[in-house]
Amino acid sequence: MKKIEMNYGRVKVTASLKEENLMGIIEGNEFKLTKSEDEIILDALHNPIGSPRLKELVHSGETVCLVIPDVTRAWQKTDRFLSKIIEELNAGGVNDKDITIISALGSHRNQTAEEHEKLIGKDLVKRFDVIDHDCFDKENLVYLGETTYGTPVILNKKAVECDHVVLAGGIVYHFLAGCGGGRKTVLPGISSYETIMKNHSLSLSKNLGEGKNEDAKCGKLKGNPIHEDMMQAAAFLKPTFLFNVIAGHDGNIAAAVSGNYVEAFYEGCNIVEQMDGVEINDKADLVIATAGGYPKDINFYQTSKTIINAREAVKEGGTIIILSECSEGLGGNQDVQDILLNFDTLLDREKELRREYSISKDVGYIFCETACKFDVIMVSDLNPELLKKANIKVVKTLDEALEITYNKKGENLKTYVMTAAANTFPRIK
Repeated sequence: MKKIEMNYGRVKVTASLKEENLMGIIEGNEFKLTKSEDEIILDALHNPIGSPRLKELVHSGETVCLVIPDVTRAWQKTDRFLSKIIEELNAGGVNDKDITIISALGSHRNQTAEEHEKLIGKDLVKRFDVIDHDCFDKENLVYLGETTYGTPVILNKKAVECDHVVLAGGIVYHFLAGCGGGRKTVLPGISSYETIMKNHSLSLSKNLGEGKNEDAKCGKLKGNPIHEDMMQAAAFLKPTFLFNVIAGHDGNIAAAVSGNYVEAFYEGCNIVEQMDGVEINDKADLVIATAGGYPKDINFYQTSKTIINAREAVKEGGTIIILSECSEGLGGNQDVQDILLNFDTLLDREKELRREYSISKDVGYIFCETACKFDVIMVSDLNPELLKKANIKVVKTLDEALEITYNKKGENLKTYVMTAAANTFPRIK
């Protein structure tokens, strides 16, 4: 038997599997670091892709809008690199009074002064105010045109009126847009609510009953309508420069890209694939996956990345066993909980998603859709009744989950184990 340790909450769980059935352990790729975070940041800024350095693109007397993420994406460590970007702007002749910092909230809530300080750091918060984008504030939004997908491009007026826009943030796999970062700072980041909802609705197929658009998914850019729509929206704004980081498996900045907002973004996506995209030869009958322990499995909502990634490694009709303690319950907002708890069929959930789209509803729908296509068993502290309508079985131990699976499908199941599934995306060669 092969014994494999997996993180679960704050402890470790051992999976004991027949070696002849184990297809492999799917983990993130090795990515060697030879530089510190500061060195990575400066190296990227000094060697932009498809563009001169930022200080050569701006001039004295010009206005610059820095668009940064909000606190929900604090992993991007804006406070580590924003001062370096401002140093470039100052070196190009731009004064502090001509720099506007807008936090790309999309449709998220406003932030506190403490959260602004967390985003830009103790020193910069003394020099600059942070403006929270408001997707509902029509007085501070401006219409620029329409994409070929029919999305009205309505963006933050302050950003549009500046001579230069610099997009700052980070790139990571995204379950709808293929990858986050880059153009996503514009849409949804500084877009109107109408623009955001129209774009995100592209995640659904055209006809009721067909469910999700299969082209709008994690790791896919070419042919992904959400990504392509975002790129078109960003083109209306014509950002001058981009700076994006890529986080390593330890949470530290492992790489960074800067330069042309299109070319640098795609290069950043390539780095994400090198780090977190793991090639597999075939799909398995059974995948056993853990998010990686606390805090990645703090609640069910946070487990979405684990489920989305794990389903890429298993055959349709196969079994997915997810280890996620969920010490704080379901998590997420009322939308995701409603989708899980208050509907009896996938079609009814799809109708609700189409009636009034939200990301949270979509996450809830993906859980339920996955449970329709695969046998999903959660090893968790959750109350089993909470996921009963979603058709997801909840048990207390991995041994119990395996016993249920083997009794139903036999013990000779080709199996993958994913030890860091929240950050690892399997791809067929």
